[in-house]
Amino acid sequence: MVQVHVDMVVNPAKEAGMLEYFHTKFRPEAQKFEGYLDVRMMKLRTTLVGTEPQLNYRFVITYRNEELRQKWIASADHARNWPLIENTLTDKGYLVLLTDIV
Repeated sequence: MVQVHVDMVVNPAKEAGMLEYFHTKFRPEAQKFEGYLDVRMMKLRTTLVGTEPQLNYRFVITYRNEELRQKWIASADHARNWPLIENTLTDKGYLVLLTDIV
């Protein structure tokens, strides 16, 4: 299994709209793709240890494998849906990490 973690700074003025869109449009579209396991939008509450990160949200999507995730990424559905989340960010230079679940 693989997970992608995206650390984002969502514009506070666009936060409610982004969350509504994520739950009602993005997640249902992602769930239709083969290999999809889970997608979550997590809001940072506080930093318990270490330096405060430059994010207020972390997006996490889990797929059975990278090949199937790439089919989602290459799809017209993803091309139509991701920009509507991305356009709520204050900076499009966000961090994206691909991880293996071990």
